[in-house]
Amino acid sequence: MSQAPLEPVEKPRAIIDRRSVADALAAIPGGSDRNGFALKILRGALELGRAEVARRLSTDPDRGRAAARATSYLHDQLVRMAYDFVTDALTGKQVAEPMAVVGLGGTGRGEMAPFSDVDLMFLTKAKASAKQEQTVQAVLQLLWDLKLKVGHSIRSISEMMAMAKSDMTVRTAVLEARLIWGEQAIFDEAMKRFRTKIVAGTAAEFVSAKLAERDERHRRMGDSRYVVEPNVKDGKGGLRDLHTLYWIGKYVHGVERPADLVRAGLFTASEFKRFERAERFFWAVRCHLHIAAGRPEDRLSFDHQRHIAEVMRYSDRPGKSAVERFMQFYFLNAKTVGDLTGIFLAQLDEQLARKGFRFALPTIRRRRPKHLSGFDLDRGRLSIPSDTFFQDDPVRLLELFALAAREKLEIHPSAMRCASSDSKLIDDKVRNDPRANALFLEVLTCVHSPELVLRWMNEAGVFGRFVPDFGRVVAQMQFDMYHHYTVDEHSIRAIGLLAAIERGELKTDHPLATALFKQIGSRRTLYVAVLLHDIAKGRGGDHSELGAEIALKLAPRFGLDAAETETVSWLVKHHLLMSATAFKRDLADPQTVEDFAHQVQSPERLRFLLILTVVDIRAVGPSVWNEWKRTLLTTLFDAAEERLRLGHKQRGRAELIEERQEQLATALGWSKEEGDAHARRLPDSYWLAEAHPWQVANALQVAVAEARDGEVRPHVVAEDDPESGSTRISVFTPDREGLFYRISAGLAAVGASIIDARIHTTLDGMALDNLLVLDSQGRAYSDKRLKARLVNSVEGALLSDQPPPLPPSTLTARAASFRVAPSVAIAEHASTRTTVVEVNARDRTALLAGLARAIHDCGLVIHSAHIATYGERAVDVFYLTGPDGQKLEGEDIERVRSALLAAASETAEARAA
Repeated sequence: MSQAPLEPVEKPRAIIDRRSVADALAAIPGGSDRNGFALKILRGALELGRAEVARRLSTDPDRGRAAARATSYLHDQLVRMAYDFVTDALTGKQVAEPMAVVGLGGTGRGEMAPFSDVDLMFLTKAKASAKQEQTVQAVLQLLWDLKLKVGHSIRSISEMMAMAKSDMTVRTAVLEARLIWGEQAIFDEAMKRFRTKIVAGTAAEFVSAKLAERDERHRRMGDSRYVVEPNVKDGKGGLRDLHTLYWIGKYVHGVERPADLVRAGLFTASEFKRFERAERFFWAVRCHLHIAAGRPEDRLSFDHQRHIAEVMRYSDRPGKSAVERFMQFYFLNAKTVGDLTGIFLAQLDEQLARKGFRFALPTIRRRRPKHLSGFDLDRGRLSIPSDTFFQDDPVRLLELFALAAREKLEIHPSAMRCASSDSKLIDDKVRNDPRANALFLEVLTCVHSPELVLRWMNEAGVFGRFVPDFGRVVAQMQFDMYHHYTVDEHSIRAIGLLAAIERGELKTDHPLATALFKQIGSRRTLYVAVLLHDIAKGRGGDHSELGAEIALKLAPRFGLDAAETETVSWLVKHHLLMSATAFKRDLADPQTVEDFAHQVQSPERLRFLLILTVVDIRAVGPSVWNEWKRTLLTTLFDAAEERLRLGHKQRGRAELIEERQEQLATALGWSKEEGDAHARRLPDSYWLAEAHPWQVANALQVAVAEARDGEVRPHVVAEDDPESGSTRISVFTPDREGLFYRISAGLAAVGASIIDARIHTTLDGMALDNLLVLDSQGRAYSDKRLKARLVNSVEGALLSDQPPPLPPSTLTARAASFRVAPSVAIAEHASTRTTVVEVNARDRTALLAGLARAIHDCGLVIHSAHIATYGERAVDVFYLTGPDGQKLEGEDIERVRSALLAAASETAEARAA
């Protein structure tokens, strides 16, 4: 574990001319302000050095490692000169007490992003003297005054040894220790003792600790390398995972540099080239990210992705923007890191096993299978008898994963390594082989663990080779705030959710989907539809239409019959139909159900579509599914099933409404008369749209409001809604002209963003509206004072004689990274009683208030509003009539279209108009 020299830095004097800076420091005259002069000199050197590193990176944007080495060199020189300046000032002509200034972690490795922490250990032979502590404090003060973030410690060799023995983080940091300045003998003695007393004989302990630490870090970061705002340093598949492999190799084999992992037998030369390419790419991204942010920043957020794609010279292609191409390459590199980790651990496992130790790798369940079909079992894991096993019969590449799924076996890393390298054997002959397709369908429809095995298949590259259309969406992101994962990860997660529903594990969350699964005629139809529903994303055009065409080719290849193929194609084409109808349309309007049922046409398709819709929404990301969406989808399903069965359904719309009314009365302990009186006041739309907990809260709110003496005044409640992660605003007030505008303006005036809304008018002239809101940071309101502020603002807007002014519109920092062209669509035949208007625009505060104001200014009446947000995109649907209660015609339609388009526009001219 000797100290390897760092790679040379190109033209180091252009980064910092140490001689001239040192001469300038030495020429500082004596006096009380020597530190001030030194600080000015060093700060100038730091700024010039950073500018030179940034210039080099902008000239050659892929040379991230060179930028990291140059940054480390710059910091090395500053630390050395600061130390010399301080010791000269403190000791004068006397000899300073010996001390070693040691770089740890990235500082020790000699690779630092532009604003990374400088990690230093001031190492002394024995316990530090007061003079040494004074020196360290003075050096640190000078570095802090330079605005460098310095992680530091002052330790004797014995103290360092004790800390390294008890703390694995310290041990890892010391593993990469490098002498930056000071006493070589002290450093050498410390490293010798570290190797002999700490490292020797503890390889197994270190490997286990590092893998456990890695798993915990992944869990904190979302446990997927395919989250759309990844952490370049600590995220799954990022730089820290590569560093972990190097640390383990250094600890176990004493490698001096990453290239020595080949000598240690942990990588082949070609595998290490992949390691280097991924590392270079991630260093480039991280350095660009630091420079763009002007501070330490490792999260590749939306507001940086577009800029970094530009500076790294990505360009648009048909169907895929520059930023989407950049992020796809990012995720392909993250996938490479995952592949290399599996290879590395396989080799390490074999090496340590020969010494009688085996560390635990993830597994489904260890058991002995009944039939191995020519495969081997290596210590409970599925393996292959020879390196040519797949070459002899490439269909075995599919059989490997089918056997793992069928027998609930873990695949040995060496078999995964061969599968990955031999995946290129999959050609059209294999793709069209009925046996291979049957094996693939077996994996896809395995009820036990399809998500895990499909992910293994994807990591090995077998999935994308066998289904090239799927290979096109591997690592493909969608540049929006709604989708949390890449397309392939989203699809695999959806399949895992489908299997969990079939197993009955999600009965509490999805009771209807769980019940319907037992009624479907072909489960494989549903699994194939879930696999293919997003298969055509990134090709330009409507991915649903294109995906339906792909399904017509792939489903027969997988072994589905003509009827199953037709159903799969229909489901892919219409996989957004149910959510769009449930969340954007008035389910109490008979025309909504009629139109939906006309497109669905059969109860079997309806069952398929409900289950597909549920897993599609759930697989988008955390906190996307909530009780409100469950209620709306269930309501639409029940109404459509009644319509499709032509009245033969046992539980129709009227029965559903009655059941929900009885549930409310039971929950509140009402008598039949009390329940009937409340039920008669509210329209059917209320009972169909609102979730049971909201109905209970609304009933209590109405009772409190009407218990007041005298005239009923506006009553506003702000409460937590844990299901949606937002705050629910419920308003009970006498109905009046422009009411919805007043409510939305009152909320916008205090910075609240409305993410969903349902408005209802009682039969006795009262309005009962429920809205979900978030603060400017996209979070629920947790502080009681802020909730009270929301309530006061809405009540003030309702009580004012004049309509409140339209508040200014503001974007969140994340939404500002996106572009959404505003559009207004008017569906004249979507309702028999009203005109349905849909507005799409970039979400921002006061957007809904502006739209409601435009409708109010046109003299129109809002009968129903359906507000939905999909990340940065707001989709607001209004059911409108004229003041006479009639549908809009002619000039009224064009007038409201123009008014809403102006309100949805973000230009200053449109807002002024």
